[in-house]
Parts: sequence; C-alpha cells; structure tokens
Amino acid sequence: MRMRPSTRRACLAAAASGALALTAACGSDNAVRGNNPIPVPDDLSCFEGTLDGAGSSAQENAMTTWIAGYQTACQDSLVFYDAIGSGGGRSQFLDSAVAFAGTDAALDPKEHEEAVARCDSSAAVNIPAYVVPIAVVFSLEGVDELDLSPDTIAGIFKGDITRWDAPEIAEDNPDADLPDKRITPVSRSDESGTTENFTEYLHSAAPDVWTYEPGGQWPLPPVEAAQGNSGIAEAVEGGNGTIGYVEASHVGHMSAARVGVGEEFVELAPESAAKVVAEAPRREGSGRYDYALELDYGTTESGVYPIVLVSYQVACLDYEDPDQGERVRDFLSYVISPEGQQAASDETGSAPLPEDIRSDLQTTLNAINTGAGRTSD
Repeated sequence: MRMRPSTRRACLAAAASGALALTAACGSDNAVRGNNPIPVPDDLSCFEGTLDGAGSSAQENAMTTWIAGYQTACQDSLVFYDAIGSGGGRSQFLDSAVAFAGTDAALDPKEHEEAVARCDSSAAVNIPAYVVPIAVVFSLEGVDELDLSPDTIAGIFKGDITRWDAPEIAEDNPDADLPDKRITPVSRSDESGTTENFTEYLHSAAPDVWTYEPGGQWPLPPVEAAQGNSGIAEAVEGGNGTIGYVEASHVGHMSAARVGVGEEFVELAPESAAKVVAEAPRREGSGRYDYALELDYGTTESGVYPIVLVSYQVACLDYEDPDQGERVRDFLSYVISPEGQQAASDETGSAPLPEDIRSDLQTTLNAINTGAGRTSD
C-alpha cells in the first residue's frame, strides 16, 4: 500500500509515540524490526511539546527509529517528520513551515542566503547525520548477482544500453545467464537528494558516458518513474528486467549489484561506504559551524563502495522562537549521539558517524540559540 504524505507523517509520529513494534498498520516501509529497546543516552535532554521536520525519504526508516527512541524516553515530546523528499523538506524549512529539514543534498549558497531571513538573521547549518550506501537494485528472472562498471551503470540509466544481454554487461558477468530482455530503468519522479547523489556519482565515475550535470531532478525523460525511495523499490521489485537506485534500507529482498571500483567490484556494505566519508573534507567556503562534505564519488581506492548518500539535518543557529531552537537542539543531539547512530545502523545498515565528526557536530548543535551564527557565519 502506498500512503499519501499526510498519512505517512501521522504514522511516523503516532507509531513512535508508544510501542516499539511500530507501524504495522502504517505499512512495512516505516517498520522498526524486532522488539528490542532502542538505545538512548543516559544524559538525554527531553523537551516538552512538539517538533516538526520534513524532507528526505532516504532518512525515513532511520527517522522512525530516532523518533521511537526519543519519544519512548521523553514522553512529553512529540516529533513529526514528513518524508516528502529532500527538495520539499528544504523548501518547507526555508518557508518556516518546519523547524528542521532532512536532505540528501546540503543547502547550496543560494539557499544559505535565503535562510538568513528564516533563521532570525543567523545562518543555517548542514549537519551530516545519516551515512548510507545507495544500492543499484535490479529484478531479473534467473539472475541474482551482477557486477556493473561505472560506464555500464551510466549507459543503462542514460538509455544507451537497453538489453540485459548487451556486450557491456556480459563482459563484466561472463558466468551469468543473461536474457535477451529489455532493460527498464526506474528513476525518481520527484526532486530528490538520492538522485543528486546518484547523478554526482555517474558524473564523477563515468564522465565520458554521463554527460549531464548532477542534480536532484532526473535529467532525462524517464522510462519509468516513481516517487520516493519506497516508490522505486516497489517498482523494481514488482517488475522483471527493472533496475533502479535506492537508499540501502529500502533494498529488502531485492538484489543489489556490485559496483566497479578500479580493478575490482565492491559489494554494498556500511563499512565500505564509511571509507568515503571518513576521508571527505568540508565544502570549501563553509561557515564555522556548517558541515557540508565533499565526497570523492570517483574514487578508485580498493574496498571502497563509492555510491554513498550523506543525508543531512538542516537547522538554524538562531530561531525567533527560542523554544523551537531548544527542541531542535535536544532532538538532533540524540540523532547524532553514539546511541542514536547505533540505533539507525541496527535498523537500516547505515554507517555510524566517526567520533571526531560527531564531536564537531555536537559543537554546532550547542551553538544553537547562542547568537554564534550572527557573528561567525
């Protein structure tokens, strides 16, 4: 069952407000597996009232886990998150409709300028909170494993490679029984940070094939399109000959291709994805408290899975309503805490943040409502 955004939003809060079993009635996309308690820090700060966020559907499963953990420990707190996609989340944040946004693409310079008015004359900050591989998933009867080079992936999604037994695919998969069947690539219909990260990878790793600039909107007329990570997963899994790209927690029972890196093919795993992030510098020109990262999607380093999504929380350094700033700080401090990161990893297969990055991010959160953004950024 595919839910309307308003229904999904209500489910995320209602499911997390009590039991840890979560959302059986709201659809399996939001379910937290098992009945084990979600870990929370001993010194967790709890606010009273409500907090609204919106954005990345890639974060949806992780956010359900974070909300469940926080609200179980903080029974006077209610957190709402509308998984409408990264572009919608950033727009709602800039329009002051929500207190924070989840996005798979950091705010760009123009959005930072727009945020000054929204953030009570202070800066907005990008806080990396969710590091997860993007899987190239496929459904092809009789084929459970595939190796795909960057040029082949780009050729498939560009529409240059249209049959599963094409020479480019066969060359990398000499032992596979590839059928003479049409390839149906599935792309996102909505503006998406997952799409932006995926096209960044295609642009960096296969520049001779993928000649389009990276962006959150799919640059070609789609063969088949779906909304959200859940929509692509549903379309790929329900087809035969389909291929798409989803954040790793949406892979489910589907097959995911191993991706060519240098002279080898690397399997999707949190550990192989985390290597990209550990080496990533902060974006040039970032303010003191901003942590937008520059990822090397074209890496050829052994053992590194290069198609990685770093999903951010976007917040203000100052809020016109101080209580709103306090709620953002308290909840996001749980999100980036060792316990919050481990909870998301257990549920989604994400890579917990390195401790040095996590410590820096807590410094950013501690600066909320202190006036730091008016003089430092």
